[in-house]
Amino acid sequence: MNRLKHAASPYLLQHAENPVDWWEWSDEAFANARASNRPVLLSVGYAACHWCHVMAHESFENPAIAAVMNELFVNIKVDREERPDIDHVYMSALHTLGEQGGWPLTMFLDSEGAPFWGGTYFPPTSRYGRPGFVDVLRQIASIYRSDRARVGRNATAIGEALQQSLQRIQEADEPNLDHLAGQIARRFDGDHGGLGGAPKFPNPGLVEVLWRHGVRSGDEGSRESANRTLVQMARGGIHDHLGGGFARYAVDERWLVPHFEKMLYDNAQLLPLYALEAVRTGDPLLLEAAKGIVGWLKRDMLLPEGAFAASLDADSEGVEGKFYVWTLPELTKILGPENAAFFAQHYDVTAEGNWEGHAILNRLDTPDPSPDIATRLAELRERLLTVRSLRIPPGRDDKILADWNGLMISGLVRAAGIPDRKDWINLAADAFRFAAESMADGDGLAHSYRAGRLIAPGFALDHAAMAEAALALHDATGERHYFDLATRWSTHLDRYYREADSGLLRMTRGDSTALPVIPRPTHDDAVPNANGLHAANLLRIAAQTGLPEDRERADRFLAVILAAAAHAPMAHGSVLNAYDLARNGVEIVLAGPNREAFRQAVLALPHLTTMLVDCPDPYGLPPEHPAHAYAKQAGTGAAFVCLHGRCLPPVTEPNRLAEVVAVAR
Repeated sequence: MNRLKHAASPYLLQHAENPVDWWEWSDEAFANARASNRPVLLSVGYAACHWCHVMAHESFENPAIAAVMNELFVNIKVDREERPDIDHVYMSALHTLGEQGGWPLTMFLDSEGAPFWGGTYFPPTSRYGRPGFVDVLRQIASIYRSDRARVGRNATAIGEALQQSLQRIQEADEPNLDHLAGQIARRFDGDHGGLGGAPKFPNPGLVEVLWRHGVRSGDEGSRESANRTLVQMARGGIHDHLGGGFARYAVDERWLVPHFEKMLYDNAQLLPLYALEAVRTGDPLLLEAAKGIVGWLKRDMLLPEGAFAASLDADSEGVEGKFYVWTLPELTKILGPENAAFFAQHYDVTAEGNWEGHAILNRLDTPDPSPDIATRLAELRERLLTVRSLRIPPGRDDKILADWNGLMISGLVRAAGIPDRKDWINLAADAFRFAAESMADGDGLAHSYRAGRLIAPGFALDHAAMAEAALALHDATGERHYFDLATRWSTHLDRYYREADSGLLRMTRGDSTALPVIPRPTHDDAVPNANGLHAANLLRIAAQTGLPEDRERADRFLAVILAAAAHAPMAHGSVLNAYDLARNGVEIVLAGPNREAFRQAVLALPHLTTMLVDCPDPYGLPPEHPAHAYAKQAGTGAAFVCLHGRCLPPVTEPNRLAEVVAVAR
């Protein structure tokens, strides 16, 4: 019996009609495995995953293969976005076997949930140098029946390796940000940007490390590496030149051929970087990319609840990329011969195509257009977008994830001051309101919402990302309830997710018992790690309260995660960015009843290391705060710029704020 028709996850619902006797992850599934003396086949994927669809069509929809699965295994299907904890534990288990990993993740577990072997995609019969799925199923089931001692040895070895990854973190020296930025810049591709080779991922956390260092120090290597990455991505096929937004990654080193799925979290992290670099350079390409992300968000990802969907599939009509690509005859029919030839010249459209006989629109090899040409191209893009909207679109995963929504809310708010888009703040506030109210779980948050169903409790990243979103909205609006929620969720993290021995945040609550280990990764994946975000949040909270004990708490936690990051700094961009905030953050205290003009000036600053402190009553600053001595000079409105425990005299003209911040840095 396939039990997935009652699932909330769109990914699980994609498999609800399979002839496989799928279970959701549950105690009942493992009880069935014990009662029937069968191993568990765990299949993990997500709705926008192309190879997940391939394996589903080839194997899970095949009645003969499904019959083998049903006879020999208890089959559990998991949405990795709905249950990132399960995915993390069993992907880590796969890595201990020497496998690179990826999705679909296919793991074999004993009836207690201990993994003993696994892989990723398996074809139905042997090809691509990979064994056939049916052969694998029969062999694993045979070993489980006849050689349980071997299964036990494998499970024990994997379990010990997982436990070793949780060993106590050793103390380490504080990182040298200048040195690390230089290391990262040297690893970036000098021609195309991004980390060298293919496939090529955006890596926004590392781009942010370089961007921060370049702005702070004036280092040309860091500035150039960050800029080249953003520019080449915006020119490449990974960027949707008609509808806006960026695909998950490029399969080549030039950013030409995307893996066409679009994820909320990538675009959330890229949005403020594009907006900030646009204002730093004045490059219209970058500003267009930032605006395009928001256009895509509003058109394709905004749900009736006011929050944002998780992803768009790579496939439509069963074909990867079909929704996005073009042919020259199509352009000619839509635009006419003259306009089609003009457009094709600027967007790399040829008769033979640049990908499987089709054209992926890109500007990798074309010069920047003049203003007149840019206007004409924009009109043609709109015509093509209108026609494209009539195609059968990729599937949308419409579950609402607290962590990914939090990242997008922060991205919208941090970007909004650059082109002065207050409507972006309103868009962010609506999404925040839904998540904070409809996804509340006691003092904490649920992780996922869909069709009235919550997945709770949330994970550490849900609380850290939503706290970051609340702090961003507090900066933008001055509304106190945002700050109160950020404080509540940060306290909730410390109370329920902090590990006593290491001081680090676990991915799940400390009282979780459903997995072989409680994961507490510190490295960034496609999303920033909760530990890095939490450290930055604590620093911003301490800046707002001005209380020494809050700053001490933030510094203690930062020291813990810096030690965890010391062995692999390039995997810990969010930690390095939090450390940059601690070392180089500029506090800007807005004081007095007429301070809103200063707030807008702060939001327009092209910096990521400003910490805004909202103080309606300047005499309300704690005596220990370095701006307290200037309080009587605030008048009806002023801004104090503070760095390393000292403050400059009050700024009484908003248009002078950027100049004073530059001097303070």
